[in-house]
Amino acid sequence: MVTGQQRAGVAMALRSSWAAAAVTVFLQWVLPGVSQAQTFSFPFRQPETCGRGQYFDISALSCAPCGAHQRQDARGTSCVCLPGFQMISNNGGADIICKKCPEDKKGVTTDGWNCISCPGGLTAEGKCHCPPGHILVERDVNGALLSQATCKLCDGTENSFTVANALGNRCVRCEPTFINTSRSCACLEPNTLTGGLCFSSTGNFPPPMISPARYGELGMSITSEWFARYLHSSAAACWVYANLTSCQALGNICVMNMNSYNSATFDACRLFQFVFENTAGLRTVHSVSFWRQNLPWLFYGDQLGLAPQILTTTPLPSNFSFKGQNQNTQMKFVAASYDVRGNFLKWQTLEGGVLQLCPDTETRLNAAYSFGTTYQQDCVIPVSKILTDFPTPIFFDLYLEYTDENQHQYIWALPVLNLNLQHNKIFVNQDSNSGKWLLTRRIFLVDALSGRENDLGNQPRLIRIATRISLSIHLVPNTKKGNIYPPLITIGYSDIDVKDPNSQFVKVSFSVKYEMNQEEARIQTDIALGVLGGLAVLTSLLKTAGWKRRIGSPMIDLQTVMKFMVYYAGDLTNVFVIITVATGLYWLIFFKAQKAVSVFLPTPTQEERFVTFVGCAFALKVVGFKNLALMDSSSSLSRDPSSYIAPYSRILRYAVSSALWLVIGMIQIVFFAVFYERFIEDKIRQFVDLCSMSNISVFLLSHKCFGYYIHGRSVHGHADTNMEEMNTNLKREAENLCSQRGLVPNTEGQTFQIAISSQMRQHYDRIHETLTRKNGPARLLSSSASTFEQSIKAYNTMNKFLGSFIDHVHKDMDYFIKDKLLLEKILGIEFMEPMEKSIFYNDDGYSFSSVLYYGNEATLLIYDLLFFCVVDLACQNFILAAFLTYLQQEVFKFIRNTVGQKNLASKTLVDQRFLI
Repeated sequence: MVTGQQRAGVAMALRSSWAAAAVTVFLQWVLPGVSQAQTFSFPFRQPETCGRGQYFDISALSCAPCGAHQRQDARGTSCVCLPGFQMISNNGGADIICKKCPEDKKGVTTDGWNCISCPGGLTAEGKCHCPPGHILVERDVNGALLSQATCKLCDGTENSFTVANALGNRCVRCEPTFINTSRSCACLEPNTLTGGLCFSSTGNFPPPMISPARYGELGMSITSEWFARYLHSSAAACWVYANLTSCQALGNICVMNMNSYNSATFDACRLFQFVFENTAGLRTVHSVSFWRQNLPWLFYGDQLGLAPQILTTTPLPSNFSFKGQNQNTQMKFVAASYDVRGNFLKWQTLEGGVLQLCPDTETRLNAAYSFGTTYQQDCVIPVSKILTDFPTPIFFDLYLEYTDENQHQYIWALPVLNLNLQHNKIFVNQDSNSGKWLLTRRIFLVDALSGRENDLGNQPRLIRIATRISLSIHLVPNTKKGNIYPPLITIGYSDIDVKDPNSQFVKVSFSVKYEMNQEEARIQTDIALGVLGGLAVLTSLLKTAGWKRRIGSPMIDLQTVMKFMVYYAGDLTNVFVIITVATGLYWLIFFKAQKAVSVFLPTPTQEERFVTFVGCAFALKVVGFKNLALMDSSSSLSRDPSSYIAPYSRILRYAVSSALWLVIGMIQIVFFAVFYERFIEDKIRQFVDLCSMSNISVFLLSHKCFGYYIHGRSVHGHADTNMEEMNTNLKREAENLCSQRGLVPNTEGQTFQIAISSQMRQHYDRIHETLTRKNGPARLLSSSASTFEQSIKAYNTMNKFLGSFIDHVHKDMDYFIKDKLLLEKILGIEFMEPMEKSIFYNDDGYSFSSVLYYGNEATLLIYDLLFFCVVDLACQNFILAAFLTYLQQEVFKFIRNTVGQKNLASKTLVDQRFLI
């Protein structure tokens, strides 16, 4: 039996199911597809994959069937009627209606809407066909459809000179060369027909021949359909009729062939040269001998040594300034542009990325023409995009616009160094000797036309792309007003064998660099290096001589030579640091702060010498400021993120790094010397005080006969006392109730440099030998119980000897105290040799710290500076350089502390540092 509770549960379930179903139906009605999962993918189709009876539906992006008696049109995106069928209606796509034409009117009119009787046969499309020279007439002058079409012969006689047009539906006047040559519309012998033009005898003009398009980078030549159609006709029209567009078209073909010239063949540039040489009687344009009337200016001549004269003889009559009232930092480049047929298109500025294939914001693209800003742009572009954007080449003649002193506007023609140019099969412009260069004028970015074979409508087999464009600006030597020579455009093309445009990519670059003659700077650097290097030799010799005196050895042996090399390496490091820091600061200050431009930064190639100096300096040693290192004229510490960021100059990076490092180091030194050590604590002075309070004197020998002495003998006679007595003693010292701490009575001098005599050293060594023997390896020592007592006795002997030496007990090993001469302090050597007596030099500067890690701040500062700069020059990253510098400091400290603890535990009093 079903209980009431079960019935209630069933009823609730039914109500829930009904509600869910109602909600589902409502959602499907209001929001279709919400209640069930959907997939948003479908087959990928392209128009060319649709069958002949299909068209590509541009809405559904798929192939759809055409209607009855229909096929796809030429574009593939709609349908047309089959031959023999006329259109009744046409709403686009497949929405057309076709009707078969009757037997007496099998032809279809040209527009496809009517059936008509044809006078002759039919074309493959079902249209009426007329013989050559005739036009098809389907309607009268009022537009009424004729019952039967007719074919009319165009009148080519002298009264009309007409011929059928390319579509065959209209009579047009013959091409003028036909009329001028034969007084008809036919080009009959002995006249010559070429490129659709008719020429009579052209004298010594070369006959038509096949001129291939050469792709020197691939080592290939192909028969270009464009060259075959238009090269000889353009040359002939330029030569015979001085036709302006034909002359430009001839020049364009020469440029498409890389301005290459071969005396063995009549290629495009040879034909251009033929026309140029045989029009010498015509005037020149703007008094430029390389620019002949009616012809484009393509070459600067082929004489050896001409290029350097053009590039460095005449400065541009305009000044550039980074700052001030006469600020002029914008270079106004303009171009005269032509299409491939020789038609002039327009004057245009190069701003907006006209010559830059890489896409970017307009601000960054235009930064290329900001004077003084080194510019570099690189990217990778698919070949398919290049084919889409540049179906035919555009040609540019480049100029720099400027204003003279009278505010008149002029333009200066810019020379071009085409790296692909061949002169008699030699790439002359790739030679390092500029005297062999052949400069040109006209350029293009992409040529996807000359590489087409057989049919200009086909995809090109080969394309040529300007993958490297560089603008070089040279500063006039010794200029103070920002004068430059005419900028040089260097262009390199890459030949691409087109196989799969969608999977092929090409890397392109555009750069602007600024150069100046660095010979004077190099000479000055060499002079500084020679002078300072010579001083380093003298300094090293003095240090070596001082070292020999301190070790008491008069002989010059291999050890002496090696010590000299070590000293010289360290001094040469300082020379390199001085030169590199001075060089970096020079460029940083004079380039960034100049108003009228007088210096340019060294190029990366010219910086190699500087980087070598930094590397040598390092090898021989063991927050917004980064914007100052950019290769532009701005001195701002902040930059707009949307603006172009110039490449970093290695010299400026080094200057900024070293300047900041040295400033921070100097601030620390001044802080510790002026404030911290005076008012807070001086650890070296505290160590000397500790020695006095402990009644311990320290005797340190850094060399065999040279070292340091800290006089720590207590003025109270002993140090083993309680706190009360110690406090009383200190008060007595403060109130001058006891003698002073100095070695000499009534003086404060406690620290000395010492030069000991050889006799004192010998006596010292005899006692020290006993110490080293007693502390030798355990397996070599006696195992008797008296070993420890013997060691204690030896220590006491050494301490008593040194104490008696200080107290002048040994008259044959005595010493005297004196001050060092100023020159001795500067050179770090001692002029007086300790013959019979040792010499104690007063040392208020606590120079014994030089044997400690604490006393080598200058060396460590230079090392860290060089380490930071070398890392930064290698990786161009300040943060990484700072992190690695900090890391090496910590590692060095760890090693120093570890080794120091081991030495302290294993070499007690055996390192020639003794406590008295």
